[in-house]
Amino acid sequence: MSVQFGLWNFNGSAINTKVVTAAKKTLIPYAPEGMTEFSGGEIHLLHIPFQVTRESAQEIQPLQTRSGHTMLWDGRLDNRQELIRALGTELQGAFTDAEIASAALELWGIAGLSKLVGDWALSVWNPLERTVLLAKDFLGSKALYYSIKDRCFAWSTVLDPLVLQNSSFQLNEEYLAGWLTHFPKSDLTPFVGIQSVPPCSYVLFQPESTRVREYWNFEPGKKIAYRDDREYEEHFRAVFGESVRRRLRSTSPVLSELSGGMDSSAIVCMADALAARGLQETPRLDTISYHDDSEPNWNESPFFQKVEQRRGRTGCHVAFNFENHWNPIFDPSVFAGTPASGINFSENADYVAHLRFGAYQVLLTGIGGDEVLGGVPTPVPELADLLVGGRIRSFIPRLTAWAVSSRVPAVHLLRDTLRLFLPSFISRDRRSLPPWLCGEFVKRNTDALNGYPRRFRLFGSSPSFQANIVALDAVRRQIAATSFSPTLRIERRYPFLDRDLLEFLYAIPRNQIVRPNQRRSLMRRALVDIVPSEILNRRRKAFIARAPLISLRANLQQLLDGTKHMTSGGVGIVEAGLFRACLDGAAAGKDLPIVPVWRTLLIEAWLTHLSNWAGNPSHSPAQDGGRLILLSGDSVNPNYFFS
Repeated sequence: MSVQFGLWNFNGSAINTKVVTAAKKTLIPYAPEGMTEFSGGEIHLLHIPFQVTRESAQEIQPLQTRSGHTMLWDGRLDNRQELIRALGTELQGAFTDAEIASAALELWGIAGLSKLVGDWALSVWNPLERTVLLAKDFLGSKALYYSIKDRCFAWSTVLDPLVLQNSSFQLNEEYLAGWLTHFPKSDLTPFVGIQSVPPCSYVLFQPESTRVREYWNFEPGKKIAYRDDREYEEHFRAVFGESVRRRLRSTSPVLSELSGGMDSSAIVCMADALAARGLQETPRLDTISYHDDSEPNWNESPFFQKVEQRRGRTGCHVAFNFENHWNPIFDPSVFAGTPASGINFSENADYVAHLRFGAYQVLLTGIGGDEVLGGVPTPVPELADLLVGGRIRSFIPRLTAWAVSSRVPAVHLLRDTLRLFLPSFISRDRRSLPPWLCGEFVKRNTDALNGYPRRFRLFGSSPSFQANIVALDAVRRQIAATSFSPTLRIERRYPFLDRDLLEFLYAIPRNQIVRPNQRRSLMRRALVDIVPSEILNRRRKAFIARAPLISLRANLQQLLDGTKHMTSGGVGIVEAGLFRACLDGAAAGKDLPIVPVWRTLLIEAWLTHLSNWAGNPSHSPAQDGGRLILLSGDSVNPNYFFS
């Protein structure tokens, strides 16, 4: 991921060179390949390249357009050839992705954003109209933050320069709530006053107004109907293969996660199929697999080794260490802008060494496969479609078939289907929330803690389409919560979240995706000759049960000692006594919600990191220390101050 940073004094005053110097200082860790800049009196732009594709090596940024605009670009265009043909003589010079995107905006204006297919984020300074345009792709795969303060509009792909120019931090409580159970909204950041550009949206800033608008979305009325299963399978193979091919575009070897599950295995096997046809756009595809051979419920080795045997190559095998999750550590010398930045969960020594040794710049991941291809075999969207459409004659036999296959009473499936249309405050289940959260904190942040539940509409788009968008939004929140590390620069790509692939999946009948007794029906049928049968025929991927509890018991005393005085307890998020009681109970054999516990410990470590950072004069631009403030609603609780 390349880095872009911009600063505009929209009152017309000259940029303070000290502010620019401070911003450059925070960005130096991200700039091993150097930094370029543009200065225009009231505006200053910085760009740090991350050259992954052949074309990106030719980019010159900040990019000056023929109409006098200045653009910063971070991304990869997947429909390059289509755009080149459509733009014709509008394109001049080298056909880099940045120049193609710039020409599209020059010709079509904001409407051109919808024509940019790929993973990208851009910003455009228009001195004639005195505007700044920020935009991101439909998925939100790239970070792009902005803030408005003291007649200054600032934006950046990393939080550091936006946060560290202030002498105090004000934390967004809703963001923390989202992290504790699911993930925060995509437009939120941990810091009040700093927003994130939403996926599939643009922000148009003018001195008089800030407009945030969606520029594109999936068409709910689009339908694809074929005569038989075979045609759906052929179409899926084509769009999935194209999605993988697009994400293999790299001048250096590409690394792919290989877990032994269907998603990561499908990516690797499809990439190998493309290579056999000469369509792979990378020097080499390698794999990395995590395993814990001591965990009887999570021994993935036999499955990812099946893929390795088929491709005739062994990947990197990294032993998973659950103890890291009980003791999250943030480097005190490096500012951690989010709970995901600087953390030691996946970046263990073996993992980091392998990535650096292989000079990898791209990592393929199977995130999204479960959500879009029926990894959770729920019949509710299909049943809701039949019910809303008034197709009772079809509804009854399908309800019965699903009840028999899932061994769930039909009346329970009917209840779950009807609950989709109830108001969220009725359908949400507060009993599933971590019991150690403070009551007032839960009341203020119920939606975030429940993953922002939605009430489905009876009219308009079909329930299955609405369910697809809800699932996509959840994945968008997960991706928005990831972090770009200055110590390990690698671009994550998501083959199951390709725009063209999702348009196809959202337009076909739900019963192609999943059927009674046929979880991931379409994927299994379409990839039968590509992915080993042992993986396609797995009933479900293994789950983790034993190892976390064993490591918890081994680290229990250290955990209890470390949670005597919890920062999150002092600011009204966690009841420390209840949290410690849950840990004690788990060690004695009681059930423990593993993920919420890990998330709580992560938030605790991150809050402590920020508190220490804010109180250290050497870290504060004001050179007089800082404060960490947690906002509650519209007011600041004085008990939430850290000095």
